[in-house]
Amino acid sequence: MSSLKFGTSGLRGLVTDLVGWPSYAYARAFFHSVAETTGTGRTVVIGRDLRDSSPGIAATVAAAATGAGFTAIDCGALPTPALALEALRRGVCAVMVTGSHIPEDRNGLKFYRPDGEITKTDEAAILAALGDVSTEGAMAAADSAAPEPGATDRYRQRYCGSFPSDILAGLRIAVYQQSSVARDLLVELLTALGADVTSIGRADRFVPIDTEAHRPEDIAFIRDATASGDFDALVTTDGDADRPLVADAAGRILRGDVLGLITARYLGVDTVVVPVTAGSAIEHAGGFRQVLRTRVGSPYVIAGMAQAETEGADAVVGFEANGGFLLGSDVTLDGRTLPALPTRDAMLPILATLAAARKAGLSLADLVASLSVGETASDRLPNTPAEKSGAFLRQLGEETYRRDFVRPIGEPRAIDEQDGVRMELDGGRTIHFRASGNAPELRCYAEAGTAGEAEDLVRWGLAAAAAAMTMGAPGSGSGSAPHGSAFGP
Repeated sequence: MSSLKFGTSGLRGLVTDLVGWPSYAYARAFFHSVAETTGTGRTVVIGRDLRDSSPGIAATVAAAATGAGFTAIDCGALPTPALALEALRRGVCAVMVTGSHIPEDRNGLKFYRPDGEITKTDEAAILAALGDVSTEGAMAAADSAAPEPGATDRYRQRYCGSFPSDILAGLRIAVYQQSSVARDLLVELLTALGADVTSIGRADRFVPIDTEAHRPEDIAFIRDATASGDFDALVTTDGDADRPLVADAAGRILRGDVLGLITARYLGVDTVVVPVTAGSAIEHAGGFRQVLRTRVGSPYVIAGMAQAETEGADAVVGFEANGGFLLGSDVTLDGRTLPALPTRDAMLPILATLAAARKAGLSLADLVASLSVGETASDRLPNTPAEKSGAFLRQLGEETYRRDFVRPIGEPRAIDEQDGVRMELDGGRTIHFRASGNAPELRCYAEAGTAGEAEDLVRWGLAAAAAAMTMGAPGSGSGSAPHGSAFGP
């Protein structure tokens, strides 16, 4: 069976399942089912990340465009939000070749309509069109895609033109370059806005930076890099630069939803849309007129932003627990207009968070402490097939099973089953299980008053889930409360 499937943001799967005909067929299905129905001309802009497999897949997408009668414009390697901005500027469709944060043996395709990301309805239309593509015969040969070197420059100018040139003056910033497609752009932009920038950790192989579930080696690298005390912050992004990572002067990584909270407050918006995995501090510390919660995935957040605008929101943004920030409305900063960009973007939350700290005269750590956001933790069980995680989540949705399962840590109170099973416990604690939409993983999220307690909840949750999926018994085996934890019997 093919590993390819649509997840929380685009099509993902093993490179071996995507190269060649499969990427051609999915792209042709997109052109037939979505792009041809937009009525905006037969042009597509194509971009890619820095994975070894991405240039070849991008060439196949260009071939599919040729076969469908489209003109392909090659934007090269650039951030996903930069490609989305170029598509909006031209009023055309876009295809980004990227696996985002997942390992290099995987890759994917992100599809854009002229007005932004495709919807879940569009995904269904693409899948329905695949059968017709399979009857069309051999892959078409690609014409040479027209190069477009200016897309990255226009994305850079979006922020240089919206923030004062000294907005980050005096800040010492380390840019962890690794293999992010924005690694040079990030240095250039921070420098242009007044920061003292040092580049570190440039990689010649792909590094799967996950801005939500941090690898131990990434945490150690960041702590070591900031140990000298030479930096006020360290910043980087995931592979396609639609998700940010920001660490304070001590190397502590700021939560993605906290970056979103700070950014939304800095922009002065009245309405935010977030998935169920974001922390509850958004309601009690944000000061927003309205907070809407959705399933995990940018298509759901985008739909929520559209709903908020329909209901009369003055200025709406969306953000996710992974840090990706979506600007749903034009906003004004120091008399300058920053136009809407309703797709996940890493650059805006990086810049706005640093600018907010400087404006307040606070370190990043003190800025976060001033918000009283509590603590969260998350981790995952890798290599967990969808059928196993799905069966576990279905059981967890049953009241009797759920109470038996969480008995070692407390009594479940309010339950949210929008995406997986999120359970509120006593003491302001939550634990949430969901299957990843991008990889064969079961994810666990927890919220508590202290970092230690949140981490204990996640460790217990993953151990208990693993035991339940192996033995079929809730709370059995390694799922009992961990030794030395604060959990009662």
